[in-house]
Amino acid sequence: MTAKIKTKEFTFTAELAGPDDGELVILLHGFPQTNHAWRAEVSALSEIGYRACAYNQRGYSEGARPEGIDSYRMEFIVSDVFEIADALGADQFHLVGHDWGGQIAWCAAATQPERIKTLSVISRPHPRAFIKAMAEDTEQPKKSTHHRSHLRPEMTDEMLANGAALWRRGLHAVPPKDIDAYEAVVANREALDAALNWYRAVPLSNLKGSAIPAVVVPTLYVWGTVDGTVGRAAAEGTKEWVDAPYRFVQLPDVGHFVTDQAPGQFTPLLIEHLRSCELESHEQTNVISIEERTAR
Repeated sequence: MTAKIKTKEFTFTAELAGPDDGELVILLHGFPQTNHAWRAEVSALSEIGYRACAYNQRGYSEGARPEGIDSYRMEFIVSDVFEIADALGADQFHLVGHDWGGQIAWCAAATQPERIKTLSVISRPHPRAFIKAMAEDTEQPKKSTHHRSHLRPEMTDEMLANGAALWRRGLHAVPPKDIDAYEAVVANREALDAALNWYRAVPLSNLKGSAIPAVVVPTLYVWGTVDGTVGRAAAEGTKEWVDAPYRFVQLPDVGHFVTDQAPGQFTPLLIEHLRSCELESHEQTNVISIEERTAR
């Protein structure tokens, strides 16, 4: 169900499904996608009792599109996550992210772990693992040069030229019908310029990837082995930055846009992760209860 979620400053467009009392799962899309990336996950999660919320993030939602590059600093976008949860009445929630949404998810889980039940990320490594790989892995810088081009002010118009040909090319191997769904939201000057402001604001942000600590919540990390933006060193190095139960899943011959290119592969992994963490939490509660009764 398409919904409007109001926070302190903005109104976000979201797909919201599942019972009001279900555990909240927030799903964060990346660039140049929208919440359409999570259509299968929202449906599957809601059917088994979770309350799933995939919202179009800052700049992508028309009601959450402030002016100026400074408004797209990472700390503000991370804050949006918690304000969405607050608006939905959730003190704690599960967090899922892909690409830029994965970066935001890592930062949110690292800075406010007390609010995150589980973390699940596709493609984007932990920021510290990514930075190390870009400095040391001879392949990784080649995979990431496109990010620097996004900083140029003229990039918005270049992407939109010739029927948004360059923008569409960025969604490599994504089915045309899904590209059309993304284009309907992103491929206009206002939305795309705001989306590119995420890149332009990185040098201005106070929340630096190089300062992000290890994550201490149960984490699932999924990486496609032919991802054109993340090399193996960054993917495998992510485990060094998770001090909690951790599962790393490689998807052979799958690229960057996992939910579009390999539909059906991520959803069961996510559900298994959420349920296994619920079971572990339940077992720990039972152990504590037994210890308390024995103490008495």
